Formats: sequence, structure tokens, C-alpha cells
Amino acid sequence: QVQLVESGGGLVQAGGSLRLSCVASGRTFSTYAMAWFRQAAGKEREFVAAISRSGASLNYADSVKGRFTISRDNAKNTVYLQMNSLKPDDTAVYYCAASRGGGNYSLPPVSQYEYWGQGTQVTVSS
Repeated sequence: QVQLVESGGGLVQAGGSLRLSCVASGRTFSTYAMAWFRQAAGKEREFVAAISRSGASLNYADSVKGRFTISRDNAKNTVYLQMNSLKPDDTAVYYCAASRGGGNYSLPPVSQYEYWGQGTQVTVSS
């Protein structure tokens, strides 16, 4: 089992940037695909971005393509989400998630993320 702790959220003006981090416990971080999801108030949780075990495969929601970048450092047990050109619609609680599915070059289905962090709030003001 893996435990996930997110950080880096906060309040930013539209057009600004934030970088979220998620640190995982344990010594098997490289065996998990990692992803970011978000949930805005009154809405369902939605997929944002995913990265395969080795970092070779990436996937993004259409709403964040070209603005957000997911990356990972397996030596530091950490996954990042660099968010640029932020919009008020990006306001949400952002969650880090881990999956034992997929491989070095493939990603698991979005429904197969098993482990979740507690979330970090991102608020973008207009």
C-alpha cells in the first residue's frame, strides 16, 4: 500500500502558475502509475493528467492540454503537476492518485486508481 501527501496549492490570480507536489511513502513508487484528479465544489471528480511508471507515457484532459505538465522523480518518490495560464475554472481540490496498473509505457484506465491523497486546494481568482 502507498500513502500520498499533496502540497503546493493556494490562491493565485488568473494567468498565474502553481506547482503541485505529491510525495509517496514506501520504496515501490516506480511500480505505480500516478495521476492528478480534481473536484470543484458541487461537481464530480474529474481526471486531469497521468504519467506511467517510467514517465514515458503521459495523458492529459483536453481542458488542461498545453497548460499543465505532469512529471515524476522516482528517486524522490514524487509526482508533480506544473500548472500555467491558470483560469478561474481550474479552481478545485486537486488529488494525487496511484495505480498498480499499466506499465513503463502504458497507462491504466482512469477507473483503476486505487490510492488517493487528501487533496490540496487550488483557487484561481479572476
